[in-house]
Amino acid sequence: MAGYLDISYIGKTFDTPRGSYAALQECTLEIERGEFVSLIGHSGCGKSTLLSIVAGLTLPTIGGVILDGKEVAEPGPDRGVVFQQHALLPWLSAFDNVLLAVAEVFPALGRQEQRDRTMHFLEIVGLKQAAGKYPAELSGGMCQRVGIARALAMRPKVLLLDEPFGALDALTRGHLQEEVVRIWQKFGQTVLMVTHDVDEAIFMSDRIALMTNGPGATIGEVMRVELPRPRNRRALAALPGYGVLKTRILEYLYERHAVAASLP
Repeated sequence: MAGYLDISYIGKTFDTPRGSYAALQECTLEIERGEFVSLIGHSGCGKSTLLSIVAGLTLPTIGGVILDGKEVAEPGPDRGVVFQQHALLPWLSAFDNVLLAVAEVFPALGRQEQRDRTMHFLEIVGLKQAAGKYPAELSGGMCQRVGIARALAMRPKVLLLDEPFGALDALTRGHLQEEVVRIWQKFGQTVLMVTHDVDEAIFMSDRIALMTNGPGATIGEVMRVELPRPRNRRALAALPGYGVLKTRILEYLYERHAVAASLP
């Protein structure tokens, strides 16, 4: 039985000056409704390319993506994307950045309803008081919160996170990780997140999909995170099973790195 989000035998080949480059090969992953899944692997293994295909921003060379019974062939409001860089429009305030997305996805709503919805999601991410500020006036963490509010305000079926905390300092990163988990648990959306941070993946995920190295990267193994929720970051390392899971993931990644390094 297929999952709610069904990634089937995805392959992606790029044409380069040196010839064809197979970035992905036979990537298959089934994600259930409301599940939080992380993609993790070494840099350059195609994690972001696979996420871009799920978002409809990149077309696969072979294979396909099915979301809730419908094929993904282009971007759509059923998928909200949060990038590593916030991608806000600098000439619009935080409020107007979110409002623009709301008006696009919900044109039938009255103007006041659109504005109320916008403020509601800014309040959820703790930015009600900063709604009138422009991106240049906000910290990196606050800009990421606006991006998350914008994605959530569209009420997508799937939230796609492409290393959304990678450019943040450790304190802000930890706070936003907790914030995203809280919001996910509140709204129950399906989440697919790209990360290179093992602790982040364990803290946030239900399952972790480990990718092999490229070229021709694929999903080599999927591990379930059998740690109880809600999870406390400070107590996480002391939980039974945490050390074993982290060791398994690191051993997998180190083994793949060693194999890649030994190739001519």
